[in-house]
Amino acid sequence: MVDMSREAFEDAVRDALDLVPPELAEKMDNVVVLVEDDAPEDDPELLGLYEGVALTERDGWWAAGSLPDRITIFRNPTLEICDTVEEVVDEVAVTVVHEIAHHFGIDDERLHELGWG
Repeated sequence: MVDMSREAFEDAVRDALDLVPPELAEKMDNVVVLVEDDAPEDDPELLGLYEGVALTERDGWWAAGSLPDRITIFRNPTLEICDTVEEVVDEVAVTVVHEIAHHFGIDDERLHELGWG
């Protein structure tokens, strides 16, 4: 397990978000990215979670003023599977991309096919 402060982990998440191409970032709509220490009890090894309505599934009922979609990156499970800070940074980047892809309507099966599983 890697010893990394919450602040350093949040910096890694911010850095990963900065890697998202501007033309893609501009298309993200009503989504917030959060860091939590622990994954849900029912899935303690989960690294990230997208909760919301994918852009591809939004229609007329989805209106402005809706609560934002949430992307949560889980710190402790990520630190537990990594041996170095560099591995954490890489894993965070993959997890952020994976969860953003869900926001755009890409499912886990397709992400695994693309190498982002």
